[in-house]
Amino acid sequence: MIPHERSLVEKWKDKPFALVGVNSDGTETEAGLKQWRENAKKHGVTWRSFRDEGSTPKISDTWRVQGWPTLYYIDHEGVIRHKDVRDEAEMEKVLEEMIAKAEAAAKGGKPAGQKPADKKPADKKPADQKK
Repeated sequence: MIPHERSLVEKWKDKPFALVGVNSDGTETEAGLKQWRENAKKHGVTWRSFRDEGSTPKISDTWRVQGWPTLYYIDHEGVIRHKDVRDEAEMEKVLEEMIAKAEAAAKGGKPAGQKPADKKPADKKPADQKK
């Protein structure tokens, strides 16, 4: 997985894209943390990566991770759009679509193929929150 992740970081380095890792690789001990850092350096992990054991509650508990790796695709609005897309070609397709939407939103427009119903007005609250 790391070689593909590394290629995505390089491919979209100038785009609205961020890869964030959460690791549960025995980093609760100093020796385990040292080993993880050495492996990350050896494999060229350049993206932000957090220790699951380094937070309370654990990140995996908060996000209800049942197995490793678990992949979440979070868009520019902070919404989980996909989970566990693992096929590399499908992963890139999903990410390209999300990046196009983020770029369009940054320019105040919409990408080709987006229907008006896909965009929510930012100033309106859901009906259950109105008073």
